[in-house]
Amino acid sequence: MAKAKANGGTVEGLGEAGPHYLGHRERLRARFREAGSDALSDYEMLELVLFRALPRRDVKPLAKQLIAKFGSFGEVVAAPEKLLAEVKGLGGSAITDLKIVQAAASRLARGAAKKRTVLSSWSAVLDYCRTAMAFADKEQLRILFLDKRNQLIADEVQQTGTVDHTPVYPREVVKRALELSATAIILVHNHPSGDPTPSQADIQMTHTIIEVAKPLGVAVHDHIIVGREGHASLKGLRLI
Repeated sequence: MAKAKANGGTVEGLGEAGPHYLGHRERLRARFREAGSDALSDYEMLELVLFRALPRRDVKPLAKQLIAKFGSFGEVVAAPEKLLAEVKGLGGSAITDLKIVQAAASRLARGAAKKRTVLSSWSAVLDYCRTAMAFADKEQLRILFLDKRNQLIADEVQQTGTVDHTPVYPREVVKRALELSATAIILVHNHPSGDPTPSQADIQMTHTIIEVAKPLGVAVHDHIIVGREGHASLKGLRLI
C-alpha cells in the first residue's frame, strides 16, 4: 500500500498527492474556523462539504467544476441528483452529503419562519421560500397556511408541474385551508428559468383563488414567486 509522508509521519493509501491536499484541507478548515464562511469562496465551501465523502482526493478541481456547471454553491447543493450524478468523480456518498446540506438549510430557514409571526418576519419567509424552491428544476406550488395571529399552521407543496407550468386547482387550495382552520394563506411558487417576473397566468390564477377564498373567510395575503435571480411579490407589485 502506498504511503505518503505528512508532517513527519505517514498516511497510508494517499499516494504522492497526500501531503499537498492534506495541508490544503487543514488550512481551509482553519480559515473557516477563524474567519467564517464569508472568508471562503463558493468552491471552497464546496470543498469543505466534499472532504468527508472524498477523503483521499484533491477535491478542489471537482468543486470548481461543479461551480462552473451549476453556477453557485446554492445551485450545486440544490441541483437534481440525476444531474449531479452526471459529473465525473462525484459519487453517491458525495451527492448524499450535498443533499444533507440542502435539507439542513431548508430546515433551519423553516424553523426561523415558524418561530415568529409570519407577517412580521417577512425576510425569514422569503429566505425559507428561496432555500426550499428557488433552485428546483420543476415548478412547484407551495402554500403557507396561517392562523388568526398570522402564525404558520402548515407549509405544504400542493402541486409539482413541469419546467414552466404547474396545474393549480383553486377550490382544492381553499378546501385545504378550511381543513386546517386557516384564516389566511400565502401562495409561493418557483420559476426554474430563474426570472421571478410574474406571468399573466400567475396573476390570473391568484385572482381566481382570491375570488374563491374570500366568501369562505380565507384571505390571500400574497403570492410570492421565487427564482435564482430573486423574488417577486404580487402584493408588492400591486397586482393583487
